[in-house]
Amino acid sequence: MNQINPNKLLLSKWTAVKPKQKERHFIVTKLIRAENEEIIACELEAVINKNIYQMDWQTLKDSSCWLIGWH
Repeated sequence: MNQINPNKLLLSKWTAVKPKQKERHFIVTKLIRAENEEIIACELEAVINKNIYQMDWQTLKDSSCWLIGWH
């Protein structure tokens, strides 16, 4: 289980444990917030091709799928 501080999530770097389409390294480029300013999702940008994916930020806590930093 990855420990994540939501306040430091923006521009953080991540490595996919099981890359798809050679997309392994990602940067969090945007945080999506609810009306009460709570973070509900984030956008990850693949470094290799600049594809953007929106996902629930809590998914990044799963260390079987995501590693903090670039490995």
